[in-house]
Amino acid sequence: MLNRFEIAETETFQRAISKKDISKIYNKIKTYVYPQLRINPFFGKNIKKLKGEFKDVYRYRIGEYRLFYQVDEKQILIFIMDIVKRTDAY
Repeated sequence: MLNRFEIAETETFQRAISKKDISKIYNKIKTYVYPQLRINPFFGKNIKKLKGEFKDVYRYRIGEYRLFYQVDEKQILIFIMDIVKRTDAY
């Protein structure tokens, strides 16, 4: 069960983390967030499934930022879609 899911970063996410303010938290994402998502991307104190037209998208709260991702259970893959400030996310 450990490290069950693989993680794939989209181009949108890679462009977002190249921005100066977000690049500072990328090490935190790789060190703390990715290991948690690999084990269980569906449940956690910072994880919430979105509703409405984004019902297949999850968000992970990282301080003032929101990391958005989708899970493909058949391929055992997590697609990291984007990261944005909370004020710009909703």
